[in-house]
Amino acid sequence: MPDQHSNSDPERENPHHSSHRGNFKQRLWEIIFEAETPAGRVFDIALLWFIGASVIVVMLESIPEFSKKYHDFLIFAEWTFTIAFTLEYLLRIWLVRRPWKYIFSFYGVVDLLSCVPGYVYLISGANSHFAVIRTLRLLRMFRVLKMVGHVRGADVILRGLAASRAKITVFFTAVLIFAILAGTVMYVVESGKEGSQFTSIPISIYYAIVSITTVGYGDVVACSALGKLITALMVLTGYAIIAVPTGIVAGDMVREAMYKDETTDACPGCGVHGHLRDAIYCRKCGEHLDA
Repeated sequence: MPDQHSNSDPERENPHHSSHRGNFKQRLWEIIFEAETPAGRVFDIALLWFIGASVIVVMLESIPEFSKKYHDFLIFAEWTFTIAFTLEYLLRIWLVRRPWKYIFSFYGVVDLLSCVPGYVYLISGANSHFAVIRTLRLLRMFRVLKMVGHVRGADVILRGLAASRAKITVFFTAVLIFAILAGTVMYVVESGKEGSQFTSIPISIYYAIVSITTVGYGDVVACSALGKLITALMVLTGYAIIAVPTGIVAGDMVREAMYKDETTDACPGCGVHGHLRDAIYCRKCGEHLDA
């Protein structure tokens, strides 16, 4: 007769082990994903400091004198930040029930970009034979985007920008068309004049964009009286329309901020926040929120 205990489940023999493991995972979930808990706030604040410090290290590394003098310290700091962000990334993948949803989400991609370039750069050494790898220093600056997910109110800003994208696209297209037409007119008026810098339509469009946005670099200037008059009209038009996108985005942000019926609970499937209090399923992945 076979032994009844030979195929027994270890977790059944020791149910406290399974319970302890579940409690540990739940505790980690609250720390990493639930920003409104005391431990979650401490984690987010510490992570913000880490992100800020890592960005400062990347900037200091671009200063030749500083990089040469403190090379060993910068390498040590970069390894520290890279490993810390990697552990955070892996923990997030382990904690969510639908890892692929998180991996291919906006914040998942940002978290990945904060880790991988650091490893490639540190392992390769970015010497003269791999000069292209030096651009990965810039990719490590993507870490600053990680702040967005940990700053309170960021969801309101992102939703406001998303809500206004159609209107902003229409406004951007209208301004671009205006700049093309104004640049073409400037080319017709200024080209052929002695000492004219309007040697092509693209340069003239560039001048129109700089004038409309009231930036005024001064690298290209109008010579004729008519050209200066058109430039003045473009600058005045720029002052008239420059507040339009600000008003559009601000209005949508105010409307988004008025939705007080949202929780701060994260989805157990993909980790996304911003669900209504009576929501049953996640707005992104469809996971049952109470599961």
